[in-house]
Amino acid sequence: MLEIVVTRQVKISGFTNKKIIELAKVILLKEGIKKALISVALLDDKDIHAANKKFLDHDEPTDVITFPLDQAKNKLTGEILIGVGVARRHAKNARLLLEHELTLYLIHGLLHLCGFDDLNPVARKKMRKRERFHLSRLGLPDIAPLQ
Repeated sequence: MLEIVVTRQVKISGFTNKKIIELAKVILLKEGIKKALISVALLDDKDIHAANKKFLDHDEPTDVITFPLDQAKNKLTGEILIGVGVARRHAKNARLLLEHELTLYLIHGLLHLCGFDDLNPVARKKMRKRERFHLSRLGLPDIAPLQ
């Protein structure tokens, strides 16, 4: 069973809790995950900045922070924090829809929970390819970073 819990500080029309849950389930199932408990939080700049500083020692707001949690009983468990302010600024500067940018961040976070990483060029290339795969399956434009 796939359980997705959404909490939000920031409301975005078109990117509802229901949509986030549906997207997450589609992506997880395509990644072969049948049991999961995932928390997705949509945060403002202040709180994503605080989390980035506290957990990663980066003193700025960020796009996505992912926390893989307990892997007991063959169940994927984790948290995804999404920086809505960062998404909003990037979408505006790149002339993208905010909903598309947030979907990319959700895909990115879910892929991290599924074991993908982007810490070196080879791993990053695999992750970007998988992001593009999911964007394409969802009928969205290829907005994944080049590197």
